[in-house]
Amino acid sequence: MEKQWYTISVYSENHVGLLNRISGIFLKRHINIESLNVSKSEIEGVSKFTIVVFTTEDWTRKIVGQIEKQIEVIKAYYHTDDETIYQESALFKIASHLLFDERQIQNIIKESNAQIVTVNREFFALAKTGRRHEIDEMHDALLPYGIMQFVRSGRITVTKAAMPISEILQEFQEN
Repeated sequence: MEKQWYTISVYSENHVGLLNRISGIFLKRHINIESLNVSKSEIEGVSKFTIVVFTTEDWTRKIVGQIEKQIEVIKAYYHTDDETIYQESALFKIASHLLFDERQIQNIIKESNAQIVTVNREFFALAKTGRRHEIDEMHDALLPYGIMQFVRSGRITVTKAAMPISEILQEFQEN
């Protein structure tokens, strides 16, 4: 089977230790977690883990099955990039003098649709939201000028198709 990018969405109760057990499932199979985000979900009291991996569908299906065996997990799904709408965010810290001394910096900001978040005497901070490759392109463009700090978020995603998690929870609460 061919490797590709998969986004795994895990809906769970918020309990200490679950993240550790989920990461152990990947560790046992020598599959790297490329991106991880945990946040509240659209359902009160339910957390959503968004995990991005580069592997085969077979391995992804097995991992999702193992994740669902965790007692706090309500339901887990996996999707390809084509089945989701996704974004990442990044912050760049750059020396302030470059904003005025290097005309190309202003062009990079404009062409990347980035936002200047703050400016002071020593540095300015840029925020960029987009696909991973867009953030990578901006990073590569700024790198020759010097990046003081860089941080990227984990992927956030919603599916194009309806997610039946709300109906599953409704049934669960009725029983």
